[in-house]
Amino acid sequence: MPIALDHLVVAASTLEAGVAWCEATLGIVPGPGGRHPLMGTHNRLLAIATAAFPRAYLEIIAIDPQAPAPGRPRWFDLDDAALRAAIAREPALVHWAARCDDIDAAVASLARLGIDRGRVIEASRDTPAGRLSWRISVRDDGARLCGGALPTLIQWGEVHPVDTMPASGATLESLVLRGADVAPLREALSTLGADVRIDSGAPALAATLNTPRGAVHLRSPIDA
Repeated sequence: MPIALDHLVVAASTLEAGVAWCEATLGIVPGPGGRHPLMGTHNRLLAIATAAFPRAYLEIIAIDPQAPAPGRPRWFDLDDAALRAAIAREPALVHWAARCDDIDAAVASLARLGIDRGRVIEASRDTPAGRLSWRISVRDDGARLCGGALPTLIQWGEVHPVDTMPASGATLESLVLRGADVAPLREALSTLGADVRIDSGAPALAATLNTPRGAVHLRSPIDA
């Protein structure tokens, strides 16, 4: 039941702010994304895949001001006050999602370790190439866990978003996870079969991308 990095999550106070940050920081205008009616969010995407991280992409996500409130906490802690304050200053890397072939088994394996990764829910959104559908683990409180270092789990349907994405000019060089107490994080990711570097300390996530602006280092907010 090995998992693999599916995508990095950059949260922004607005999608417009996220797009402007992407262009200024990475030198790239992100491609189109879509809306998530279930969570009241919307996104923009860009491929960052390499041989080491096949099918990887970067998601810029924000609360959709045109969507009705979802009646529940949004995913990725987007309703959390500390995170909202942090991304109001600047969009930031806040989380990652891991792709798996059997999400029910993966969630159950974490539950046996006493980790509630959340319920598996069905989600979808329309794209110009057709409908994307996936199953994803989301806690009722919307929490990321471990400051975002423990991934959300995702299982795609027949189509993966990277299948129709053009090359963006950016690629993912590395992802490092960190925590004050790394033992539980190591155990959880080992159980899931993840091949990812884990260190002690902060921030919870640190990624390096090769971009038209050169090497860009993204780090999650320490105070959110």
